[in-house]
Amino acid sequence: MPAMRSKHVTAVAPAAHNPGVALRALRRQRGWTLAEIGARTGLPISTLSKIENGKMSLSFDKLTRIAQGLEVDIGELFAAPAASGNDQFAGRRSITRAGEGYAIRSEHYDHRYPASELLNKRLVPIIVDVHARSLDEFGELIRHAGEEYAMVLEGSVEMHSELYAPMRLEVGDSIYFDSSMGHAYIAAAPGPCRLLAVCSGNENHLRAALSNRYPIETPRETPREARPQRLSG
Repeated sequence: MPAMRSKHVTAVAPAAHNPGVALRALRRQRGWTLAEIGARTGLPISTLSKIENGKMSLSFDKLTRIAQGLEVDIGELFAAPAASGNDQFAGRRSITRAGEGYAIRSEHYDHRYPASELLNKRLVPIIVDVHARSLDEFGELIRHAGEEYAMVLEGSVEMHSELYAPMRLEVGDSIYFDSSMGHAYIAAAPGPCRLLAVCSGNENHLRAALSNRYPIETPRETPREARPQRLSG
């Protein structure tokens, strides 16, 4: 969803997951200086220093540039420090309670990313609340690498794509498609409209595409009892 207008987006990160701390740890792990990170991200050294020390508000653009410069998923900037010992084991799992997860909110979609603490996932699950009620309101179609599966959880969705006629999907209906094909989900009935989307591909690039590269507030450290509850349309 390329940005056509200025819209406000908010990211909510789990408590104590500080992007500045993660940036410093990753930089030191790789033996890079702030100047080298600056060359990779296009950000001034003074800006990077303020980010590392928690003295600057972050935008989604800065988060994306840092993640791409470090060649990591954007979720790694919010991940808790890795435990010592051998982390390479099978059987990892993640439980996400209702209302938890990395959240991005824009005019057309609310996205919540379950299992956001797991890095380098083969599949990226997203709970999507759809707000746009016409293709004109939505704007340009989304494209991102990989494939996508979506199932309607609530309401009705009209699926638009550049190669097929619009298709209406009701609760329980699902669709699997090549997500490099331009596409858009449109709310097709009054009331809340929610779906589960499961995407393949790089999570960092996916979030950048789905967030429209809109401005983003500094992620808030929110205690569990104060975290936002289940997103509603």
